[in-house]
Amino acid sequence: MNTKTCIVGLGYIGLPTAAVIAQSKQSVLGLDVDNKVVEIINNGEIHIVEPGLEKLVKKVVDSGYLRAINSPEESEIFVIAVPTPFKDGNNEPDLSYIKSAVKNIASVIKSGDLVILESTSPVGTTELLRDWLRSERSDLTFSDKSLNKPDIFIAYCPERVLPGNTLNELVNNDRVIGGLCSKSSDLAEKFYKSFIKGKCFKTDARTAELTKLTENSFRDLNIAFANELSLVAKNLEIDVWELIDLANMHPRVDILKPGAGVGGHCIAVDPWFIISKSPEAKLIKQARLINDYKPKHIVEEIKDFCSTNPNVKSISVFGLTYKPNIDDIRESPAFEIYSSLNRDSGCKISAVDPYLENGELQNQVDFISSKEAIEKTDLLILLVPHSEFKNLFKNIDSDQLVLDYCGLLH
Repeated sequence: MNTKTCIVGLGYIGLPTAAVIAQSKQSVLGLDVDNKVVEIINNGEIHIVEPGLEKLVKKVVDSGYLRAINSPEESEIFVIAVPTPFKDGNNEPDLSYIKSAVKNIASVIKSGDLVILESTSPVGTTELLRDWLRSERSDLTFSDKSLNKPDIFIAYCPERVLPGNTLNELVNNDRVIGGLCSKSSDLAEKFYKSFIKGKCFKTDARTAELTKLTENSFRDLNIAFANELSLVAKNLEIDVWELIDLANMHPRVDILKPGAGVGGHCIAVDPWFIISKSPEAKLIKQARLINDYKPKHIVEEIKDFCSTNPNVKSISVFGLTYKPNIDDIRESPAFEIYSSLNRDSGCKISAVDPYLENGELQNQVDFISSKEAIEKTDLLILLVPHSEFKNLFKNIDSDQLVLDYCGLLH
């Protein structure tokens, strides 16, 4: 495609997407309001951790296919990939980042442009995006079901990637595309086919929005079953790891492993977007409550353990990220557990995490080495099964006090 694409938001999704598109020798602008991020990327460097990304960004920046900017420029395609977090103090979606992105690009859009929303969003957000654009640019017409030849085409296409394997999945995963009119879907499909190998499935915007939320809610439900099972097994004095291994011997049973909870921007967040629009989503809500409760239960369990073991004066938490082998702490239950223990456990709390120890949390977290933790800490708490930890605990001293919440010892 001989078009210019502007990726709005250069975070965990936006930057890899920009780099992958640029890799196909298309001209890409990366728009971000953080001047430091813009400077880092234009130097051919990155501000997040993702395997293979730094090498790719340097390549496409040096070749001139990717350029980061902090103010909008004219393009033919705009892809919005900004966060959709919760509002402060509740589980209601905060769409202010999307609205801000819309206002930012409104002045430079022109007839024939395509605007694609990739941010995970509640059902109806793509229509809101159109309405926000319409209020900013009354001189243009925008796609809807009754207008198949608008000035501005609008579609929704959610990202479907796994952090740690993002570059591969951006290219090879299938995409669901929902346009506000059929022509918008067609144009978006053409765009994605220019750099992905996966299939494209076209539908309407609302169905595409709910598809992404459904995928992550399904996973949340399955994790909630495993986490609730761990609570049941604990109460009945049964080893949950052995229990699950035995149950999974059934040919039609595949129970996931329990953990410290559920984190990340997707699974821990997306179900609430369904709940916010649909009070009928009772099972989805219950799964969310179970997974949100798990880190709180672990904190209380650790505090009870310490109260019955008065010699425990220091605790080391192994893993703070929301999943193994990444540097992301968004909605991390492990980080929540560390913070709670640090606040009111009465013990000295340290953390071991090779993905975070040299990052921005140095002033918030007391990081120590795994060797120091094992040799000098009274109690070890295993929360995230980073690859580096697996061999470390294979031959752990039987006298070492360890509480394993992620299956590293099993």
